[in-house]
Amino acid sequence: MKTVWITGAGRGIGAACARRFAAEGWQVALGWCTQKEKTEALAAELNAAAPHTALAVHTDVTDAAGVRAAAAAIEREFGGIGCLVNNAGIAKQQLFTDVTEADWDGMFAVNCKGMYRIAQAVLPGMLHRKSGSIVNISSIWGVVGASCEVPYSAAKGAVITFTQALAKELGPSGIRVNCVAPGVIETDMMAAFSAEDKALLADETPLCRIGRPEDVAAAVVFLAGDDASFITGQTLGVDGGFGR
Repeated sequence: MKTVWITGAGRGIGAACARRFAAEGWQVALGWCTQKEKTEALAAELNAAAPHTALAVHTDVTDAAGVRAAAAAIEREFGGIGCLVNNAGIAKQQLFTDVTEADWDGMFAVNCKGMYRIAQAVLPGMLHRKSGSIVNISSIWGVVGASCEVPYSAAKGAVITFTQALAKELGPSGIRVNCVAPGVIETDMMAAFSAEDKALLADETPLCRIGRPEDVAAAVVFLAGDDASFITGQTLGVDGGFGR
């Protein structure tokens, strides 16, 4: 049975990915940093449906030693990690002139350096087995940029080029690296938006609706699996045409 490690798995896109992977027969390591109760409840839900399917594991992507310890715990429980989904991330809206160095560094520490740390933790095993898949979660704003979200847009843009470069480096070892760039998705990050704001965003989307976490999860699981065996270095937009 294949094992996937999903960071930020307690809610939103991460939780939807966990459910989809479990439904496809994967063992799922649910990485959490602040959402312990939600993540443990999700693990219990998945294990009730199929025993020994899910493991909630503390994963603070800003803590290098903690990341290595989490990887070791997953391997003890499930064996080798066949897929990594770099989903953990933070976002903040503010004028660029109000962005402090701490704001900038914090955005990149989670959205970029955290991805680097997690990938470094799983790659020795993947390289040894000469197989594996990494799926990084970027954003439509990493493709086209967003006003009042310059640090977030820059960090998510870096996710895309990280994906492209690492795919070229790891391809000869049989490891694929791809990226998903969600558009406007109904998650906790949308909590501050009013119903009117959401209606406007839906109206600006060619498919005339806001996306669901499950829409993103379907793309992630596809890229992770054998049906995408000749796909690497790609960024798949799951955005309903928004911003194109």
